[in-house]
Amino acid sequence: MNLKAPHTPNMFRVNISLGLEVDVVLKKDQRTGKRTRGTVRAILTSAAFHSRGIKVMLDSRQVGRVQEIITTP
Repeated sequence: MNLKAPHTPNMFRVNISLGLEVDVVLKKDQRTGKRTRGTVRAILTSAAFHSRGIKVMLDSRQVGRVQEIITTP
């Protein structure tokens, strides 16, 4: 039985680009899972894949891991 979550687009760096509107979970919100919406200002994860989501900085200067991609630039 496979208990791992399926890979989603937010886990792959290639799917994240500057100007993209995304929902992220900030470090302070990891326990609750509260999402914050914003526009990608910088991509902080250098790896091509991350199981908890690619880490980005939003235009608001907040840093979090992408949980969902809302729109393309």
